[in-house]
Amino acid sequence: MSARAVNDHGYEAYLREDKLMGCRCQSCQALFVPPRTICTSCHSTDMAWEAVSGGGRLAAFTAIAIGPAFMAEEGYGRDNPYITGVVELDEGPRVVARIEGVDARAPESIAVGASLRALFLHRGTEEAPRTFLAFEPA
Repeated sequence: MSARAVNDHGYEAYLREDKLMGCRCQSCQALFVPPRTICTSCHSTDMAWEAVSGGGRLAAFTAIAIGPAFMAEEGYGRDNPYITGVVELDEGPRVVARIEGVDARAPESIAVGASLRALFLHRGTEEAPRTFLAFEPA
């Protein structure tokens, strides 16, 4: 599969289908989530789609009280913060995503190392659907 076959549009299409996909370099076997068109390890463009389990562990996190406009539209703000974290997937790559199902007002209740699983947040309209990757406690 060429670099053209692995692009952000394809990744978002997989998310809309509730599938977490990465790409694996066919030269050095490095795995990337989200996908890349060029391997950052060996610079090959021979990349292929690969499904990942969606399981992982929380590597780092932060509570955000003042976020971007689209988060304010969902009701998040000073009185209702949300959590964003770095998740180390079972397969190795790290991704940044929202962490759902935890109390952002009590971040001391959230532990680095906690087991998580992928969650697909469907937003937008039928004409303009959007899906965001998030994680929740496993």
